[in-house]
Amino acid sequence: MQLKDKDFSFQSVPKANRNSFLKMLVVMLGFTFYSASMWAGGSLGEGLTFSQLMGVILLGNLLLGAFTGALSYIAAQTGLSTHLLAQYSFGKKGAYISSFMLSATQVGWFGVGLGMFAYPVSKLTGLPLVPIVIITGILMTATAYFGMKALTILSFIAVPAIAIFGSTSAGMAITDMGGMDALNAYKPDTSLTLAAALTITIGSFISGGTLTPDFARYAKTGKHAVTTTVIAFFLGNTLMFLFGAIGVIATGHNDISDVMISQGLLLPAVLVLGLNIWTTNDNSLYASGLGFATMFKKPKVFMVMMNGTIGTVFAIVLYNNFTSWLTFLGSTLPAIGSIIIVDFFFIQKRRYIQYEKANIAKVHVPAIIAWAAGVISGLTLPGIAPLNTLLITGIVYIVSVTLLKTTVVTEVDEEEEVIYAKVV
Repeated sequence: MQLKDKDFSFQSVPKANRNSFLKMLVVMLGFTFYSASMWAGGSLGEGLTFSQLMGVILLGNLLLGAFTGALSYIAAQTGLSTHLLAQYSFGKKGAYISSFMLSATQVGWFGVGLGMFAYPVSKLTGLPLVPIVIITGILMTATAYFGMKALTILSFIAVPAIAIFGSTSAGMAITDMGGMDALNAYKPDTSLTLAAALTITIGSFISGGTLTPDFARYAKTGKHAVTTTVIAFFLGNTLMFLFGAIGVIATGHNDISDVMISQGLLLPAVLVLGLNIWTTNDNSLYASGLGFATMFKKPKVFMVMMNGTIGTVFAIVLYNNFTSWLTFLGSTLPAIGSIIIVDFFFIQKRRYIQYEKANIAKVHVPAIIAWAAGVISGLTLPGIAPLNTLLITGIVYIVSVTLLKTTVVTEVDEEEEVIYAKVV
Protein backbone atom coordinates (compact mmCIF):
# COMPACT_ATOMS: atom_id res chain seq x y z
CA MET A 1 0.00 0.00 0.00
CA GLN A 2 1.36 3.41 -0.96
CA LEU A 3 1.85 6.12 1.59
CA LYS A 4 -0.08 9.33 1.03
CA ASP A 5 0.17 12.81 2.41
CA LYS A 6 -1.45 16.13 1.68
CA ASP A 7 1.25 17.04 -0.86
CA PHE A 8 0.78 13.87 -2.94
CA SER A 9 4.42 12.85 -2.55
CA PHE A 10 3.70 9.27 -3.63
CA GLN A 11 1.00 9.74 -6.25
CA SER A 12 -0.23 12.04 -9.00
CA VAL A 13 -2.05 15.20 -7.98
CA PRO A 14 -5.81 14.60 -8.43
CA LYS A 15 -7.65 16.90 -10.82
CA ALA A 16 -9.76 18.20 -7.94
CA ASN A 17 -6.63 19.52 -6.21
CA ARG A 18 -5.20 21.43 -9.18
CA ASN A 19 -4.75 25.21 -8.98
CA SER A 20 -6.11 28.03 -11.13
CA PHE A 21 -4.03 29.82 -13.76
CA LEU A 22 -3.46 32.85 -11.48
CA LYS A 23 -2.33 30.77 -8.52
CA MET A 24 0.07 28.83 -10.71
CA LEU A 25 1.43 32.03 -12.21
CA VAL A 26 2.30 33.60 -8.85
CA VAL A 27 3.89 30.35 -7.62
CA MET A 28 6.04 30.11 -10.75
CA LEU A 29 6.95 33.81 -10.51
CA GLY A 30 8.02 33.23 -6.91
CA PHE A 31 10.07 30.29 -8.19
CA THR A 32 11.89 32.48 -10.73
CA PHE A 33 12.50 35.42 -8.36
CA TYR A 34 15.85 33.89 -7.51
CA SER A 35 18.72 35.69 -5.79
CA ALA A 36 21.42 33.97 -7.83
CA SER A 37 19.88 35.44 -11.00
CA MET A 38 20.77 38.92 -9.69
CA TRP A 39 24.37 37.84 -9.17
CA ALA A 40 24.39 36.36 -12.67
CA GLY A 41 22.91 39.60 -14.03
CA GLY A 42 25.69 41.51 -12.33
CA SER A 43 28.29 39.29 -14.01
CA LEU A 44 26.68 40.01 -17.38
CA GLY A 45 26.63 43.73 -16.64
CA GLU A 46 30.37 43.68 -16.03
CA GLY A 47 31.10 42.24 -19.48
CA LEU A 48 28.31 43.30 -21.89
CA THR A 49 26.79 46.50 -23.22
CA PHE A 50 23.15 47.03 -22.31
CA SER A 51 21.88 46.02 -25.76
CA GLN A 52 24.03 42.88 -25.70
CA LEU A 53 22.79 42.18 -22.20
CA MET A 54 19.13 42.32 -23.27
CA GLY A 55 19.78 40.03 -26.22
CA VAL A 56 21.54 37.44 -24.06
CA ILE A 57 18.85 37.57 -21.35
CA LEU A 58 16.04 37.09 -23.87
CA LEU A 59 17.84 34.24 -25.66
CA GLY A 60 18.81 32.59 -22.38
CA ASN A 61 15.25 32.80 -21.03
CA LEU A 62 13.91 31.43 -24.31
CA LEU A 63 16.10 28.34 -23.87
CA LEU A 64 15.28 28.07 -20.16
CA GLY A 65 11.59 28.50 -20.96
CA ALA A 66 11.72 25.68 -23.51
CA PHE A 67 13.43 23.34 -21.00
CA THR A 68 11.22 24.16 -18.02
CA GLY A 69 8.11 24.48 -20.19
CA ALA A 70 8.57 20.94 -21.48
CA LEU A 71 8.97 19.65 -17.92
CA SER A 72 5.90 21.64 -16.83
CA TYR A 73 3.81 20.11 -19.60
CA ILE A 74 4.83 16.60 -18.57
CA ALA A 75 4.07 17.37 -14.92
CA ALA A 76 0.60 18.76 -15.64
CA GLN A 77 -0.29 15.84 -17.91
CA THR A 78 0.79 13.23 -15.36
CA GLY A 79 0.36 15.11 -12.07
CA LEU A 80 3.76 13.79 -10.94
CA SER A 81 6.75 15.39 -9.23
CA THR A 82 10.25 15.36 -10.69
CA HIS A 83 11.16 12.42 -8.45
CA LEU A 84 8.25 10.23 -9.52
CA LEU A 85 8.71 11.16 -13.18
CA ALA A 86 12.36 10.16 -12.98
CA GLN A 87 11.29 6.61 -12.08
CA TYR A 88 9.82 6.15 -15.58
CA SER A 89 13.29 6.53 -17.09
CA PHE A 90 15.75 5.70 -14.26
CA GLY A 91 13.72 2.93 -12.62
CA LYS A 92 12.31 2.91 -9.09
CA LYS A 93 15.66 2.48 -7.35
CA GLY A 94 17.74 4.11 -10.08
CA ALA A 95 15.76 7.32 -9.56
CA TYR A 96 17.20 7.50 -6.05
CA ILE A 97 20.35 8.86 -7.70
CA SER A 98 18.48 11.79 -9.18
CA SER A 99 16.32 12.33 -6.08
CA PHE A 100 19.32 12.40 -3.78
CA MET A 101 21.31 14.76 -6.01
CA LEU A 102 18.36 17.12 -6.42
CA SER A 103 17.32 17.05 -2.77
CA ALA A 104 20.78 17.30 -1.20
CA THR A 105 21.63 20.26 -3.42
CA GLN A 106 18.43 22.05 -2.46
CA VAL A 107 19.01 21.52 1.27
CA GLY A 108 22.47 22.98 0.82
CA TRP A 109 21.15 26.04 -1.00
CA PHE A 110 18.53 26.49 1.72
CA GLY A 111 21.35 26.84 4.23
CA VAL A 112 23.29 29.18 1.95
CA GLY A 113 20.14 31.28 1.52
CA LEU A 114 19.81 31.68 5.28
CA GLY A 115 23.38 32.94 5.40
CA MET A 116 22.71 35.33 2.51
CA PHE A 117 19.94 36.91 4.57
CA ALA A 118 21.40 36.68 8.07
CA TYR A 119 24.84 38.17 7.41
CA PRO A 120 23.74 41.49 5.88
CA VAL A 121 20.84 41.89 8.34
CA SER A 122 23.19 41.28 11.27
CA LYS A 123 25.66 43.79 9.85
CA LEU A 124 22.98 46.44 9.27
CA THR A 125 21.11 46.04 12.55
CA GLY A 126 23.87 44.94 14.93
CA LEU A 127 21.80 41.91 15.98
CA PRO A 128 23.69 38.66 16.64
CA LEU A 129 24.00 36.32 13.66
CA VAL A 130 22.94 32.99 15.15
CA PRO A 131 19.47 34.08 16.43
CA ILE A 132 18.71 35.61 13.02
CA VAL A 133 19.62 32.31 11.32
CA ILE A 134 17.50 30.28 13.75
CA ILE A 135 14.42 32.49 13.61
CA THR A 136 14.58 32.85 9.85
CA GLY A 137 15.11 29.11 9.41
CA ILE A 138 12.07 28.31 11.56
CA LEU A 139 9.85 30.74 9.65
CA MET A 140 10.93 29.46 6.24
CA THR A 141 10.55 25.85 7.31
CA ALA A 142 7.08 26.57 8.67
CA THR A 143 5.76 27.90 5.36
CA ALA A 144 7.32 25.02 3.41
CA TYR A 145 5.74 22.64 5.94
CA PHE A 146 2.25 23.81 4.95
CA GLY A 147 2.95 22.99 1.31
CA MET A 148 1.61 24.46 -1.90
CA LYS A 149 -1.08 26.60 -0.23
CA ALA A 150 1.53 28.39 1.89
CA LEU A 151 3.85 28.79 -1.11
CA THR A 152 0.97 30.36 -3.04
CA ILE A 153 0.16 32.84 -0.26
CA LEU A 154 3.82 33.75 0.19
CA SER A 155 4.23 34.28 -3.56
CA PHE A 156 1.15 36.53 -3.68
CA ILE A 157 2.90 38.77 -1.13
CA ALA A 158 6.51 38.49 -2.25
CA VAL A 159 6.21 38.78 -6.03
CA PRO A 160 4.52 42.22 -6.16
CA ALA A 161 6.72 43.55 -3.35
CA ILE A 162 9.97 42.50 -5.04
CA ALA A 163 8.79 43.75 -8.43
CA ILE A 164 7.64 47.15 -7.13
CA PHE A 165 10.55 47.90 -4.80
CA GLY A 166 13.13 46.44 -7.18
CA SER A 167 11.81 48.36 -10.19
CA THR A 168 11.66 51.59 -8.16
CA SER A 169 15.26 51.16 -7.03
CA ALA A 170 16.46 50.25 -10.53
CA GLY A 171 14.68 53.33 -11.89
CA MET A 172 16.38 55.53 -9.31
CA ALA A 173 19.76 54.00 -10.21
CA ILE A 174 19.22 54.71 -13.91
CA THR A 175 18.20 58.30 -13.14
CA ASP A 176 21.27 58.82 -10.95
CA MET A 177 23.61 57.65 -13.73
CA GLY A 178 22.04 59.99 -16.29
CA GLY A 179 18.98 58.18 -17.67
CA MET A 180 18.47 55.56 -20.38
CA ASP A 181 20.84 57.32 -22.75
CA ALA A 182 23.67 56.82 -20.27
CA LEU A 183 22.65 53.21 -19.72
CA ASN A 184 22.59 52.51 -23.47
CA ALA A 185 25.97 54.22 -23.86
CA TYR A 186 27.58 52.08 -21.14
CA LYS A 187 30.79 50.32 -22.19
CA PRO A 188 32.13 47.58 -19.87
CA ASP A 189 35.81 47.44 -18.95
CA THR A 190 35.93 43.74 -19.80
CA SER A 191 34.03 41.66 -22.35
CA LEU A 192 32.20 38.33 -22.33
CA THR A 193 31.85 35.98 -25.28
CA LEU A 194 28.35 34.89 -26.30
CA ALA A 195 29.05 31.34 -25.14
CA ALA A 196 30.24 32.55 -21.73
CA ALA A 197 27.29 34.93 -21.36
CA LEU A 198 24.75 32.24 -22.25
CA THR A 199 26.44 29.76 -19.92
CA ILE A 200 25.98 32.25 -17.08
CA THR A 201 22.38 33.04 -18.05
CA ILE A 202 21.21 29.47 -18.52
CA GLY A 203 23.43 27.93 -15.85
CA SER A 204 22.16 30.26 -13.14
CA PHE A 205 18.76 28.57 -13.07
CA ILE A 206 18.76 25.37 -15.09
CA SER A 207 19.55 23.15 -12.09
CA GLY A 208 16.64 24.63 -10.13
CA GLY A 209 14.54 24.50 -13.29
CA THR A 210 14.90 20.72 -13.29
CA LEU A 211 12.56 20.74 -10.28
CA THR A 212 9.81 22.61 -12.16
CA PRO A 213 7.48 19.54 -12.15
CA ASP A 214 7.27 19.68 -8.35
CA PHE A 215 5.20 22.86 -8.73
CA ALA A 216 3.75 22.58 -12.26
CA ARG A 217 2.02 19.26 -11.41
CA TYR A 218 -0.67 21.38 -9.73
CA ALA A 219 -1.64 23.06 -13.02
CA LYS A 220 -5.07 22.13 -14.37
CA THR A 221 -3.88 21.65 -17.95
CA GLY A 222 -0.64 21.33 -19.87
CA LYS A 223 -1.42 24.65 -21.52
CA HIS A 224 -1.67 26.39 -18.14
CA ALA A 225 1.56 24.78 -16.97
CA VAL A 226 3.57 25.79 -20.02
CA THR A 227 2.11 29.30 -20.22
CA THR A 228 2.67 30.17 -16.56
CA THR A 229 6.19 28.76 -16.63
CA VAL A 230 7.25 30.62 -19.76
CA ILE A 231 5.69 33.90 -18.55
CA ALA A 232 7.45 33.48 -15.21
CA PHE A 233 10.84 33.08 -16.86
CA PHE A 234 10.43 35.95 -19.26
CA LEU A 235 9.07 38.26 -16.54
CA GLY A 236 10.52 37.12 -13.20
CA ASN A 237 13.91 35.90 -14.35
CA THR A 238 14.38 38.87 -16.68
CA LEU A 239 13.61 41.32 -13.88
CA MET A 240 16.10 39.63 -11.56
CA PHE A 241 18.83 39.73 -14.24
CA LEU A 242 18.11 43.40 -14.93
CA PHE A 243 18.14 44.32 -11.23
CA GLY A 244 21.59 42.75 -10.92
CA ALA A 245 22.96 44.19 -14.16
CA ILE A 246 21.67 47.73 -13.58
CA GLY A 247 22.97 47.61 -10.03
CA VAL A 248 26.49 46.79 -11.22
CA ILE A 249 26.43 49.33 -14.03
CA ALA A 250 25.02 52.17 -11.91
CA THR A 251 26.43 51.53 -8.43
CA GLY A 252 28.89 48.62 -8.57
CA HIS A 253 26.51 46.35 -6.57
CA ASN A 254 24.92 43.27 -8.17
CA ASP A 255 22.36 42.61 -5.41
CA ILE A 256 19.28 44.84 -5.47
CA SER A 257 19.27 44.99 -1.66
CA ASP A 258 22.83 46.40 -1.67
CA VAL A 259 21.80 48.93 -4.31
CA MET A 260 18.81 49.98 -2.18
CA ILE A 261 20.98 50.35 0.91
CA SER A 262 23.33 52.62 -1.02
CA GLN A 263 20.23 54.64 -1.99
CA GLY A 264 19.22 55.02 1.66
CA LEU A 265 16.31 52.57 1.35
CA LEU A 266 17.22 50.37 4.33
CA LEU A 267 13.79 48.99 5.26
CA PRO A 268 12.73 48.15 1.68
CA ALA A 269 16.17 46.59 1.15
CA VAL A 270 15.72 44.21 4.08
CA LEU A 271 12.15 43.46 3.00
CA VAL A 272 13.13 42.70 -0.61
CA LEU A 273 16.14 40.64 0.46
CA GLY A 274 14.03 38.66 2.94
CA LEU A 275 11.10 37.99 0.60
CA ASN A 276 13.39 37.12 -2.29
CA ILE A 277 15.35 34.56 -0.30
CA TRP A 278 12.19 33.31 1.43
CA THR A 279 10.49 32.36 -1.84
CA THR A 280 13.69 30.76 -3.11
CA ASN A 281 14.33 28.84 0.10
CA ASP A 282 10.76 27.64 0.46
CA ASN A 283 10.84 26.25 -3.06
CA SER A 284 14.15 24.55 -2.26
CA LEU A 285 12.84 23.05 0.97
CA TYR A 286 9.56 21.96 -0.60
CA ALA A 287 11.37 20.25 -3.50
CA SER A 288 13.95 18.57 -1.26
CA GLY A 289 11.17 17.32 1.00
CA LEU A 290 9.44 15.66 -1.94
CA GLY A 291 12.69 14.03 -3.04
CA PHE A 292 13.61 12.55 0.30
CA ALA A 293 9.99 11.54 0.92
CA THR A 294 10.16 9.46 -2.26
CA MET A 295 13.42 7.85 -1.16
CA PHE A 296 12.64 7.16 2.51
CA LYS A 297 8.87 6.62 2.14
CA LYS A 298 8.09 9.25 4.75
CA PRO A 299 5.46 12.01 4.40
CA LYS A 300 6.83 15.17 2.80
CA VAL A 301 6.02 17.29 5.86
CA PHE A 302 8.32 15.16 8.01
CA MET A 303 11.17 15.44 5.51
CA VAL A 304 10.66 19.22 5.20
CA MET A 305 11.08 19.62 8.95
CA MET A 306 14.19 17.45 8.95
CA ASN A 307 15.71 19.23 5.94
CA GLY A 308 14.87 22.65 7.37
CA THR A 309 16.54 21.72 10.64
CA ILE A 310 19.68 20.45 8.89
CA GLY A 311 19.86 23.51 6.64
CA THR A 312 19.40 25.86 9.59
CA VAL A 313 21.95 24.15 11.85
CA PHE A 314 24.62 24.13 9.14
CA ALA A 315 23.66 27.44 7.48
CA ILE A 316 26.75 29.38 8.51
CA VAL A 317 29.11 26.53 7.56
CA LEU A 318 27.36 26.03 4.22
CA TYR A 319 27.42 29.74 3.42
CA ASN A 320 31.13 30.10 4.19
CA ASN A 321 32.47 26.86 2.73
CA PHE A 322 30.28 24.94 0.32
CA THR A 323 28.89 27.32 -2.29
CA SER A 324 31.36 26.11 -4.95
CA TRP A 325 30.58 22.47 -4.16
CA LEU A 326 26.84 23.11 -4.42
CA THR A 327 27.40 24.85 -7.75
CA PHE A 328 29.25 21.75 -8.98
CA LEU A 329 26.41 19.51 -7.81
CA GLY A 330 23.99 21.78 -9.64
CA SER A 331 25.84 21.12 -12.89
CA THR A 332 24.88 17.45 -12.61
CA LEU A 333 21.12 18.11 -12.41
CA PRO A 334 20.06 19.31 -15.92
CA ALA A 335 20.86 15.87 -17.36
CA ILE A 336 18.01 14.47 -15.24
CA GLY A 337 15.53 16.88 -16.82
CA SER A 338 16.82 16.04 -20.29
CA ILE A 339 16.23 12.33 -19.75
CA ILE A 340 12.68 12.94 -18.45
CA ILE A 341 11.84 15.09 -21.49
CA VAL A 342 13.32 12.69 -24.05
CA ASP A 343 11.71 9.66 -22.42
CA PHE A 344 8.24 11.22 -22.35
CA PHE A 345 8.16 12.84 -25.78
CA PHE A 346 10.38 10.59 -27.90
CA ILE A 347 10.58 7.17 -26.24
CA GLN A 348 7.07 6.82 -24.79
CA LYS A 349 5.41 9.19 -27.31
CA ARG A 350 3.54 11.17 -24.61
CA ARG A 351 1.98 7.97 -23.29
CA TYR A 352 2.70 7.03 -19.67
CA ILE A 353 1.07 4.25 -17.69
CA GLN A 354 -0.74 5.75 -14.71
CA TYR A 355 1.75 5.86 -11.84
CA GLU A 356 -0.54 4.26 -9.26
CA LYS A 357 -1.00 1.28 -11.58
CA ALA A 358 2.47 1.04 -13.10
CA ASN A 359 4.96 -1.77 -12.58
CA ILE A 360 8.36 -0.03 -12.62
CA ALA A 361 11.65 -1.91 -12.81
CA LYS A 362 14.30 -1.22 -10.16
CA VAL A 363 17.05 0.19 -12.41
CA HIS A 364 17.15 1.34 -16.04
CA VAL A 365 20.74 1.20 -17.28
CA PRO A 366 20.36 3.53 -20.32
CA ALA A 367 19.34 6.42 -18.05
CA ILE A 368 22.40 5.94 -15.85
CA ILE A 369 24.68 5.84 -18.90
CA ALA A 370 23.07 8.94 -20.42
CA TRP A 371 23.19 10.86 -17.15
CA ALA A 372 26.92 10.15 -16.71
CA ALA A 373 27.67 11.06 -20.34
CA GLY A 374 25.72 14.32 -20.03
CA VAL A 375 27.45 15.39 -16.83
CA ILE A 376 30.92 14.65 -18.24
CA SER A 377 30.16 16.52 -21.47
CA GLY A 378 28.86 19.54 -19.59
CA LEU A 379 32.02 19.70 -17.49
CA THR A 380 34.55 19.07 -20.26
CA LEU A 381 33.31 20.11 -23.73
CA PRO A 382 33.81 23.66 -25.03
CA GLY A 383 30.85 25.90 -25.78
CA ILE A 384 27.70 26.43 -23.70
CA ALA A 385 27.99 23.89 -20.87
CA PRO A 386 24.28 23.53 -19.94
CA LEU A 387 23.29 23.00 -23.59
CA ASN A 388 26.10 20.45 -24.01
CA THR A 389 24.69 18.55 -21.05
CA LEU A 390 21.10 18.60 -22.33
CA LEU A 391 21.93 17.60 -25.91
CA ILE A 392 24.50 14.88 -25.17
CA THR A 393 22.29 13.38 -22.44
CA GLY A 394 19.26 13.21 -24.72
CA ILE A 395 21.15 11.73 -27.65
CA VAL A 396 22.92 9.10 -25.53
CA TYR A 397 19.63 8.13 -23.86
CA ILE A 398 17.84 7.58 -27.17
CA VAL A 399 20.77 5.59 -28.59
CA SER A 400 21.15 3.49 -25.41
CA VAL A 401 17.44 2.62 -25.22
CA THR A 402 17.41 1.72 -28.93
CA LEU A 403 20.49 -0.48 -28.74
CA LEU A 404 19.67 -2.20 -25.44
CA LYS A 405 15.94 -2.47 -26.25
CA THR A 406 14.98 -2.05 -22.62
CA THR A 407 11.56 -1.53 -21.04
CA VAL A 408 11.36 -0.02 -17.59
CA VAL A 409 7.59 0.37 -17.07
CA THR A 410 4.83 -2.16 -17.75
CA GLU A 411 1.14 -2.30 -16.98
CA VAL A 412 0.07 -4.17 -13.87
CA ASP A 413 -2.57 -5.95 -15.96
CA GLU A 414 -4.19 -5.57 -19.35
CA GLU A 415 -7.19 -3.62 -18.04
CA GLU A 416 -5.24 -0.80 -16.47
CA GLU A 417 -5.73 2.64 -17.97
CA VAL A 418 -2.93 4.73 -19.37
CA ILE A 419 -2.37 8.43 -19.39
CA TYR A 420 -2.54 9.95 -22.85
CA ALA A 421 -0.93 13.35 -23.03
CA LYS A 422 -3.14 15.29 -25.40
CA VAL A 423 -1.77 18.33 -27.19
CA VAL A 424 -3.57 21.37 -25.74
